[in-house]
Amino acid sequence: MKQLHTWHWMSAAISLAGMLLFAITGITLNHAASISAQPVVTDSTGRLPPALLRRLPAPNDGHAPLPAAVASAVAAAVPVDPAGHAADWTDEEEVYVAMPGPGRDAWVAIDRTSGAITAESTDRGWISYLNDLHKGRNTGSAWFWFIDLFALACVIFTLTGLFLLQLHARHRPSTWPLVGLSLALPVLLALFFIH
Repeated sequence: MKQLHTWHWMSAAISLAGMLLFAITGITLNHAASISAQPVVTDSTGRLPPALLRRLPAPNDGHAPLPAAVASAVAAAVPVDPAGHAADWTDEEEVYVAMPGPGRDAWVAIDRTSGAITAESTDRGWISYLNDLHKGRNTGSAWFWFIDLFALACVIFTLTGLFLLQLHARHRPSTWPLVGLSLALPVLLALFFIH
């Protein structure tokens, strides 16, 4: 009993902030059509020096990042930093680097002949950022593992809570009807109202 309480409060403490975030973003995702957002799109151009243009690998099927010196020059020319992002080397005419992230998107293209740099970044705002965290969209491996560990803490919290309900149910007659409702309600909604 004491161990059950310990696991319950520890899993609650660990998952508290994440559960609050996921609950709020569940609401914002559910009402996404009614939450207006104006994406801010920034276009920019620049030019890669000829010496660095020659350092671009020939067209191939690879997805390696830009060479470090080229990435630094691009970041100095336009307000987008492609360092560490995979580049698409397949095109004969340009090198393209996509840089999506939570709540934002960015890309840069380098013309292989002229060295012209074209870049675009889109910021969709903080609600979009939080919604993308909820979905794990373009968030990287650290957030991927956080979501898994958070989900595990929520499972432990829920199961230990269920065992605690069982221990206290004899003193609280409404326990099992409420638990049954928590199961029946989503099942009924899914069966009869989702088409």
